[in-house]
Amino acid sequence: MRGYIFDLDGTVYLGERPIPGAAETIDTLRSRGDRVVFLSNKPIATRHSYVEKLNRMGIAAELKEVINSSLVAARYLRRVCVPGDDRVLVIGEVPIREELADHGVAITECPEEAQYVLLSWDRHFTYEKLDRAFRACLRGAIVIASNPDRTCPTEQGPLPDTGGLIGALEGVTGKPIDWVAGKPSPMMAAAAVEQLGLDYPSCLMVGDRLETDIRMGNETGMQSALVLTGITSRMEAEASEGSLRPQYILNDITELLDLS
Repeated sequence: MRGYIFDLDGTVYLGERPIPGAAETIDTLRSRGDRVVFLSNKPIATRHSYVEKLNRMGIAAELKEVINSSLVAARYLRRVCVPGDDRVLVIGEVPIREELADHGVAITECPEEAQYVLLSWDRHFTYEKLDRAFRACLRGAIVIASNPDRTCPTEQGPLPDTGGLIGALEGVTGKPIDWVAGKPSPMMAAAAVEQLGLDYPSCLMVGDRLETDIRMGNETGMQSALVLTGITSRMEAEASEGSLRPQYILNDITELLDLS
């Protein structure tokens, strides 16, 4: 038995277009007894919407099989925040705010009240939002990012992602943020492996990014496979080194079936 951890954007689909053969490949893996979980750094959609999207594309998925950076961030903040005292200043969109609310995490818009700042992909990011996060940092707030991705692949090309917001805040504070919830965080890896019920060496991380998908897989003792349907080119993959070097380079997700 093997566990397959699939990135979504750029790996299973691009925007609203599924990668050709993705549904059939995942169905074949499951039919032979392997286990599957879907892992996404994208925080601007709910896990429920991911489930609906995957099923719409012919890929069977349940809510427990979808883990995103919003969920991992919410679980962490629920654990570390003191109920009734600690509050989180969120730079992000509705889905990640809803995930925090579902986990009982108190949100504030006031920098003076925030013990934590959560940076996430925000397509309505403004100078005023940057200023609020900056003022919270000056008061000693701990800064967490949902994910470190610089861009997100789409059918029309890459879009700026949370990495741009991280760069903005680090630029004005002069210091790195404290923690990242999504890939390549070991906490994200642990959530996926726990859901699969397997050990790390029995799991294969499949994704399109060297610095998130492949790095997380390699650094946590999983196997790693890079697909060329998203951000990374073959030239970049073959030139990668250390923890960024994938064990397998595949043209697309269908070539997973050739590995066994």
